[in-house]
Amino acid sequence: MKIAVLGGGNGAYAAAVDLTEQGHEVRLWRRDKQAFQEVLNTQSIQLKDAKGIRDVSLKLATPELKSAIEGAKLIVIPLPATTQQSLAKQLAPVLEEGQVIFLPPGTFGSYVMSKTLIEAGCKVNVLFAETGTLPYLARKYDERTVSVSGRATRLPTGVFPSDQSSKAFKILQEAYPAVEPIEDALDGALMNAGPIIHPPLILMNAGPIEHFDKWDIHDEGTQPAIRNVHKALDAERIKIREALGYKAPHFPLDDHYNSDGEEWMYGNGAHEKLVDGEDWFEPLELKTHRYMREDVACGLAFLVSLGDWLNIPVPTAAGLLAIASSVIGENLRETGRTIESLGLANKTKDKVQELLRKGRVQYEVN
Repeated sequence: MKIAVLGGGNGAYAAAVDLTEQGHEVRLWRRDKQAFQEVLNTQSIQLKDAKGIRDVSLKLATPELKSAIEGAKLIVIPLPATTQQSLAKQLAPVLEEGQVIFLPPGTFGSYVMSKTLIEAGCKVNVLFAETGTLPYLARKYDERTVSVSGRATRLPTGVFPSDQSSKAFKILQEAYPAVEPIEDALDGALMNAGPIIHPPLILMNAGPIEHFDKWDIHDEGTQPAIRNVHKALDAERIKIREALGYKAPHFPLDDHYNSDGEEWMYGNGAHEKLVDGEDWFEPLELKTHRYMREDVACGLAFLVSLGDWLNIPVPTAAGLLAIASSVIGENLRETGRTIESLGLANKTKDKVQELLRKGRVQYEVN
């Protein structure tokens, strides 16, 4: 299958090499041509995983978006949520009818990007899908080398519009057999693990993060007090899911940490594998890092706004969002990705569910 992978980060590099080794025809696009130059020159990425170190030759590495998108059945976008709106504007003139756009994870980017495409005048019908995590535990060593220490074994995924789910899943599962169909894109957005796992880790470890050159929030930084906050925050996510009518499995974060629990997205024992290596022993700049700008400003703000919309108290989520706002000096409840900023706060649950089923038709009517 012809697949376009968009981005230059950990997930994009991992997707490009993994899908290539599965036998797919992969074209990798990155907007930063200077940083991309070595990959452009060699048309390959160096992969390090349990099998060793090897070069993986791509079908095409290109800084030209149209060249990557042309003829692709599937477009994989493992980019931060903060890039979705600007990227949708770039995609508007080059997308083709029937393409599937996969956001792993999405943070309700399906709605954001679909709405932006329509506003940009895109006339073709494309499908969106989003899931709860990157399909890979991966970190780049440099601009040509990526380390993949784990791969997702379960990817709960929702499609927008959900009326066309079967078509999307047929394409998605050809590339990612771990994809598990769930109800719709909001269901998928509320599987996103990032806004649950990362805000407590960065905010409750803010002291050592700013003091030391590097601090492994997943190892030294994951202590019982922080896990208790994880549990409370995840309980609020699940409460919101249930209020919206979404059924179990909810993929509770506890299953990631407990090796003998229900299999989580990366399989049993994934946390131990993650902290065994040093790929996550990285410097963090609290104001700009994607854990703050994506998982807090987009994901956590969205969760808090859903709680307000549904009249469901989410004190842990709201408290963490308020602390994060104080840390960076910005009111993220006002500036973040929220149901208000998406223009959905005045809609009933029934209307939102109809929108999730039908997709772009609703924009044209409204």
